[in-house]
Order: sequence, then structure tokens, then C-alpha cells
Amino acid sequence: VQLQASGGGLVQAGGSLRLSCAASGRTFSSYAMGWFRQAPGKEREFVAAIKGSPGSTYYAASAKGRFTISRDSAKNTVYLQMNSLKPEDTAVYYCALDRPITSQLRVASSYNYWGRGTLVTVSS
Repeated sequence: VQLQASGGGLVQAGGSLRLSCAASGRTFSSYAMGWFRQAPGKEREFVAAIKGSPGSTYYAASAKGRFTISRDSAKNTVYLQMNSLKPEDTAVYYCALDRPITSQLRVASSYNYWGRGTLVTVSS
């Protein structure tokens, strides 16, 4: 199983970015895919997750209303559309894959498969 995250970059506050995470190695339609982020000196934190069909979505309070997670099962890819970015969104963003129970979707240790991360920098 391999996860390849992309789409990070430098953006001004108020701007948008779309992150992608492509999974390979098997079919993941029944798996949940999540996004976590880690800022310098801070612990990794949950951002958003999407379950397998029917694709229920879950967001951290900091992401709700600004970020949208979606998936293309045919492409084994999950996306994170990030709008109205703030400097505090600056972090390395990681995608994760597994089948945690719903109550554990927001817990990083519930995921066994991780991408290498993509850096998002939001300037003020």
C-alpha cells in the first residue's frame, strides 16, 4: 500500500489549495481516508476524514466550513479542498488510510497507512 500526497505550496491568507492523495496497491473503496496535519512543535492533529461508501465525512472544528474532503473511488484518490486559508493552517499535511470504527476516525493511531506529507504554507 502506498499513499502519495501532493498539492501543497505557498499561498496567501484567504487563498485556496487542493490537496490530493493517491492510493495504490489495492482497492480502497471500503476504507476510510483521512487528512491530518502537523505544525512545527505541535502534535499531529485531525483535519478531515471520509469513509467508504456512502462516503460520510467528518471534520475538525477548525476545518468545518472552509475545507471539503472528497474521494474518487475509481481513481483511489482523496482530495482536500481548502478555502479561506489562514496562517494557522500552515503545516505538513498527511493523508492516511485504514478502516477505523467511526469513533476512532479522528485518531491518528487508528490508521496504519500514511503518505509522506505535503507542506502547506499560508502567509499573512
